[in-house]
Amino acid sequence: MPDRAEVPGSGDALAAGLARGDEACLVAVYRQWGPRVQALARRALGDSREAEDVAQQVFLAAWRGRRGYRPELGSPTAWLTGIARRKIADALAARSRRAALVEGVGARYGIERPHHEEVDAVLDRVLVAEELARLPTAQRTVLCLTFYEDLTQSQIAERTGWPLGTVKSHARRGMHRLRSLLRDAAPGDR
Repeated sequence: MPDRAEVPGSGDALAAGLARGDEACLVAVYRQWGPRVQALARRALGDSREAEDVAQQVFLAAWRGRRGYRPELGSPTAWLTGIARRKIADALAARSRRAALVEGVGARYGIERPHHEEVDAVLDRVLVAEELARLPTAQRTVLCLTFYEDLTQSQIAERTGWPLGTVKSHARRGMHRLRSLLRDAAPGDR
């Protein structure tokens, strides 16, 4: 990583460096505006873990869409705030879809199928999917490839380009965190 002296200090210079694809500017932009973006997401979502995920999505979107940034149309703060608002809206919409899905599944199977074991199994799958979505992206990716696509860790490493040890670490940490999230989200606690 370049020395701090090589990274521009002003917001406009940082944004221009980001638009050029300067990774050091991305780091500096994240350091400068990351806490603000995360605070905005936390206020809107009421969940610090989800806010952290949204903040990461904002800066990933900024990096991927950096060529679309036009300083003459607004400040870097306004640009990042616009991205953050869209990502927050996406997170809220996803939360609403998950809640509607749980409610719909419960209502449908509660009325049409009085077999509580089947209803519980469906609700368990929905709960696991919801908690899986709360994991950090890398952990979620590894676990989804493992369980939904039935890939081995070696195959996941090959597909993602990550070292095998990294895949194993993400799988272990993801399973640990998922277990903890599921324990915290036990049906009686919601």
